[in-house]
Amino acid sequence: MRANVAGLCMGLVAGAGVCSAQTAPSGGAATGQTTYTTVYCAGFVKDTKLPEDLRVVSAEQAGYKILFSQGDRVYLNQGSDKGVRVGDRFMVVRQDEDYAKTEWFKGQMRITRAMGTLYSDVGQLRVVSVEAKASVAEVIFSCLYMQRGDIARPFEERALPPLKDNSTFDHFAPLSGKPVGTIVNSVHFQQSSGQGATVYVNIGAAQGIKVGDYLRVFRYQGKTDEYAPQTRGYAYEIYGYGSSPRRYEGKDLPREVLGEGVVLNASRNSATVFLTFSSADIYMGDTVEIE
Repeated sequence: MRANVAGLCMGLVAGAGVCSAQTAPSGGAATGQTTYTTVYCAGFVKDTKLPEDLRVVSAEQAGYKILFSQGDRVYLNQGSDKGVRVGDRFMVVRQDEDYAKTEWFKGQMRITRAMGTLYSDVGQLRVVSVEAKASVAEVIFSCLYMQRGDIARPFEERALPPLKDNSTFDHFAPLSGKPVGTIVNSVHFQQSSGQGATVYVNIGAAQGIKVGDYLRVFRYQGKTDEYAPQTRGYAYEIYGYGSSPRRYEGKDLPREVLGEGVVLNASRNSATVFLTFSSADIYMGDTVEIE
């Protein structure tokens, strides 16, 4: 089973400090909204790569620290000659991929590549000192440990979408008739997710998705690209568990509505979705539709 490494912190002699998500730089979100951490630590998929000219290249106490987090000061490889000024704010991201390279469902890697480049949100910086060719920035918000080589981009505000009341969830909702896609991956590449997790789907702005939209997660029985560890056809073929006169195909049976989530970010070919409710385990390979 894959370990969730979201909270793993490593250091040499003097640790890099806490590297899990911290509180927001300013006041928290209002009740009924997604939290600052949920939105700014969600990660995203881009159909084109981000510019990589501005990077974290070192930090204070770099002789014995390899990881950096909130409160640390890091060095950027650009200064006043590139227009960097004291007070500038940056978001720090890291290109990410699943190094296990094991498919949970058939075609997962191919679809992942077609979606674009996955970036993990690492944290945020504020510049405190500038020289001609380098600058010093304080880590003001952490999602993950920060390290040399991480990419810095000008900070962009993100919307904090409102959340629906879970009591309105319809376990027997009919098909919406709107665009349908697949849950392809999740933050930290966990293959089983549920309420409170963030996942990435292969439909986006090209299919009309926008931040704040809700997606419904569902599953049909008898999928050909099975993802749960089970014997194919076990419900009909294993002796002692009952049988029916004929095997019912998935197309003849009701779908199982598993949960729903709100869109936090949308690019052309993908969307980042925060799962706000789940009635059962949600796997990579499950289907989503726009509500």
